[in-house]
Amino acid sequence: MRSPGWADLFAWQVDRASGTPLFRQVYLQIRGAIVSRTLAPGLRLPSTRELASKLRVARASVISAYEQLLAEGYIAGRARSGTFIAADLPAPPQRHAPARAARVIAKPPSVSSRGEALARVRRFTAESDARPFNMGRTRVDARSVEAWRKLTHQAVRTLGPIHLGYSDPQGLPELRQAIGEYLRAARAVRCEPEQIIVTGGTQAAIDLAVRVLLERDDEVWVEDPGYPVTYDALATAGMKIRPIPVDAHGLQVAAGRQSAPRARAAFVTSSHQFPLGVALTMPRRLELLAWAREAGAWIIEDDYASEFRYSGRPLASLQGLDDAERTIYVGTLNKALFPGLRMGYLVVPRSLLGAFVNARYLIDRQPSSLSQTVVAEFMRQGYFAAHVRRTRLQYRDQRDALVTELTRRAGDRLTIDVPDQGMHLLAYLRLRGSDVEIEGAAARRGVIVRAISPMYRKARPRSGLMLGFSGFTAEAIVPAAARLATVISERTE
Repeated sequence: MRSPGWADLFAWQVDRASGTPLFRQVYLQIRGAIVSRTLAPGLRLPSTRELASKLRVARASVISAYEQLLAEGYIAGRARSGTFIAADLPAPPQRHAPARAARVIAKPPSVSSRGEALARVRRFTAESDARPFNMGRTRVDARSVEAWRKLTHQAVRTLGPIHLGYSDPQGLPELRQAIGEYLRAARAVRCEPEQIIVTGGTQAAIDLAVRVLLERDDEVWVEDPGYPVTYDALATAGMKIRPIPVDAHGLQVAAGRQSAPRARAAFVTSSHQFPLGVALTMPRRLELLAWAREAGAWIIEDDYASEFRYSGRPLASLQGLDDAERTIYVGTLNKALFPGLRMGYLVVPRSLLGAFVNARYLIDRQPSSLSQTVVAEFMRQGYFAAHVRRTRLQYRDQRDALVTELTRRAGDRLTIDVPDQGMHLLAYLRLRGSDVEIEGAAARRGVIVRAISPMYRKARPRSGLMLGFSGFTAEAIVPAAARLATVISERTE
């Protein structure tokens, strides 16, 4: 039995009260759908028996209609395959508006002030580019791929009621249980499964926090320099953004107290600051928590790359130190596994849970239950921990390969900051030159880097380049580093 096609879904019908013969109605209906390109060239039509059954007419009427269409070249028969719309029909003529209508200038549709702000957001256009040294690239080795394939097939074969209806907007209990166990062991996060909300990733989690915690015109702290997407999310939501400088110890809390002591929230990347890569030191962490407690403010802790630490033990999460429950912990599986997964999570205080879950429900109802099932089993059966261990070693080797090549080829023009965590490194320009110009010139040579100077808001900008090292083999790193070194040599003095 053949699989249904698009033509089977067409709204076939006849009007028995009409004076037009049934075969003629069938003919005109099919011809109209073909001429208007509602049914595309090459599409398979239902058999005469199938269409007669759908229309509840004699098969002879459909056969007569098909014969007429065949004679006129609209359709073609293929032996033992069926009847198809002719593939060589000319495109329908373009319809021209009346001359008088052309003189009418339509007023462009209006949008809200937030819509206008959203239209101005500058996206990093190379985000999906697979060339070195783009950001956020991941590697999934053969063992993880095989485990993922096995668990996916298992989930599909055992398709149960949870997948055939609506499920909990907070996320499947088994996945929240697995995430909770992981966070308690790896990040010292204090949480129970009922405090976890599954999201589409970090950005979705931050959007939830903005919706639930903040009002328009609220003051918020952001790191300067900082993650542009978070900045844009807050700006388009109408927040009063207060950029707070970052130094070698992380966010300068004292500067924040001076700039906006009564701010409603602080957005921080405490474990691996974006883009500078520094960790928020323990004194600064305690200082930030004290400010939030005194000001009645919230801390949104974006722990986006905590899995990949290459030396020493990571500092405990802010959330794990927070006795006052002022911290919203945000994590993602898109970095630890792969960006196409689109899965992250929030850990929220119990007092906020109802508001956060309802906001999650109103946005898109629930996460994909199939994806959650696969991830839950991937974590529960130990594949996730093994994957992170293997990937951490791979990324460390890729980091070292990139540092070696950049040092050898452009060490006299760059100061390379070797990170002990994360998936990117920074290379500061030693000589005069524009990191923005180098970004553009490198792209034209097939190398993707990101200038950091545009990420500064009020702090004095430095010229430097962000280079992602995760997900690239040594065979790809070496020639790309050579091309980048040539660009840097040409663009600095």
